[in-house]
Amino acid sequence: MIYQEFQPDLLLDDFVKSYWWFDNSTTGQLDFTILPDGCFDLIISFNNYKQNEISLTGLWTKQVEVSIEPNTQLFGIRFKLLAVDYILQQNIAYFCDSEQVKSNDFWQIDTIPFDDLNKATEELNKIILSALGSKQGIDGRKQKLFNLLYQTNGEQTVEQYSQQVCWTSRQINRYFKERFGLPLKAYCKILRCRASYKHIKDGKLYPELNYFDQSHFIKDLKKHTGNNPTELFENKNDRFLQLATMKKK
Repeated sequence: MIYQEFQPDLLLDDFVKSYWWFDNSTTGQLDFTILPDGCFDLIISFNNYKQNEISLTGLWTKQVEVSIEPNTQLFGIRFKLLAVDYILQQNIAYFCDSEQVKSNDFWQIDTIPFDDLNKATEELNKIILSALGSKQGIDGRKQKLFNLLYQTNGEQTVEQYSQQVCWTSRQINRYFKERFGLPLKAYCKILRCRASYKHIKDGKLYPELNYFDQSHFIKDLKKHTGNNPTELFENKNDRFLQLATMKKK
């Protein structure tokens, strides 16, 4: 298999985490478990490098099993949550743990040649920047909240975030449920699990983050990934794609 990541334009840092490309260059089906990472993706699938389908995922709150057929390629835009309001301008709550199929001409993606991935990402940068328009209309509370969440890996309480952004916890939770399909506290747990993946990859199987104890860490990890730290670390047959493609320190 071939897996690559590409960084977005710096102006999109608040909205796009990365672009990624996956190519099943083998002659057999590849099976993976995708772990929740706190982002959502626009995924363009190809068969023999010919565009097949475009889908938008919601947030994943649990592991998802995927099978990738031979001669299949995938290109993804991994979005941060602020993109919901200011790039896509749509609610993704109703397909949490699922996906929504888009038309093949969405954003005129069908006109982009993906034989040169660097040029493809440049074109997508232009499309997304055009959809964004001006940053002047962005709600400063939301921008600050998401920056804090990513910087702290969701380790603070909802009340602590609320106080720092001057936005009531009740309003924040209503916003999260309406836009993303889960309360902020649940999203924070996903971010903490995501942050633990790099520790597990390095063989650190005890919580490095703000967990009460080891049993709480394992409970949250199993809830969102279906596996305990040892199973994730062993990663038999490179089943957990994020761990398989993550670089060790």
